[in-house]
Amino acid sequence: MLIEIFVGTMVAFFMKSGSMQTLAAKLSNGKRQMTRRMAQFLSTLLGIFIFFSDYFSPLFTGNVMRGITDKVKVSREKLAYICDCTSAPMCICVPFDAWGVYVAGLVVGIGSIASAEIGTNAVVHATVYQFYGYFTILFCLLISLGVIPDFGPMKKAEKRAFETGEVYAKGSNPMLSGELDTIQPKEGVKCNLFIHFIVPALIIISWTLGTYFIKGSAKTLEAFVLAVLYQAIMLLVFRMANLREIMSLLVTGTKSVLGAILILGAAYCINSISKTLGTANYIISITENWMTPVTLLAMTFLSCSFISFFTGTSWGTYAIMIPICLPLAFNYTGGALSPLIYATIAAVMGGGCFGDHCSPLSDTTILSSTGSGSDHIDHTRTQLPYALTVCGVSLVAYVIVGFCLS
Repeated sequence: MLIEIFVGTMVAFFMKSGSMQTLAAKLSNGKRQMTRRMAQFLSTLLGIFIFFSDYFSPLFTGNVMRGITDKVKVSREKLAYICDCTSAPMCICVPFDAWGVYVAGLVVGIGSIASAEIGTNAVVHATVYQFYGYFTILFCLLISLGVIPDFGPMKKAEKRAFETGEVYAKGSNPMLSGELDTIQPKEGVKCNLFIHFIVPALIIISWTLGTYFIKGSAKTLEAFVLAVLYQAIMLLVFRMANLREIMSLLVTGTKSVLGAILILGAAYCINSISKTLGTANYIISITENWMTPVTLLAMTFLSCSFISFFTGTSWGTYAIMIPICLPLAFNYTGGALSPLIYATIAAVMGGGCFGDHCSPLSDTTILSSTGSGSDHIDHTRTQLPYALTVCGVSLVAYVIVGFCLS
């Protein structure tokens, strides 16, 4: 919960420093003429770079790149797709962000995972099997570069934008964020992208990785605290905000993530209820005669995909399914940590990410529509065939891994 609060504060500080406007200006004023493929590729790279928040990434990427992609006639649906692909799918590939910390907490007490440190190590090892996240990002890059041609409703949207210049369809209702307008950079003060945007991200990366390799435990919360403290000092040093404004930004940033915090609290309640009811033991008793490692990984991924799509929440899905699926995996390993355990964790995270990525009820899907200024239904409709394609490829990958581990 504290990590989410500091992420929200970090976003507010980014907005106050003017990082978004400065980056957009630099990208659009480059010496080389921007092409449609280049604009899409830069959007993808920017979303990948902002790996630390599935909330901030689509809003930042969409608002920075929207004017640029409009100029080269890239549809808003395509920009929304890129924003969505580089938010939740990117988060499950990085074990040291809020998603990794959350899952590491959920797995504690299951099988031989007796502490948060062991849980963190399990999540780190699970990154090898995060097929949905990796395949989604790869697919997005190939689509952006034109290696894989557009198909389905997205092809029609791109044809409309290129031939008519209409970046969104007539009669649609583009979503735009009003909350972002409440934080404006101070006039007359220039933003230094390296100091105000790149360094905070480097602090998070270096601190989490450094503490993991040196101490064996990633200090993710401390990394965000340091980054936010650095941002606050830079805002004061460059006279972009006074102390009163910084305190106001802290409050605004916290408000922006209250929804995520409430979901997190409810998810932990579901997790506790599931353990108390003995759901895992019941599932084991009715499936032990036919379940195998092969079917375990495939069924885990499909079940989590189904639940997350129709509920719109990945974290809620994790809270429901981890206490069920992980004991099943431990039942095959005799209680020992093994690649099957790591693959099961990844299958749960990947399946949950599928719904978070493409469900019309998902917060990150809504934020992607908001950041890119796309009609939400148009975004969901054009993205779904791509997400289902990656989902099918990921399912095949889990079946293959299940055979190898059985």
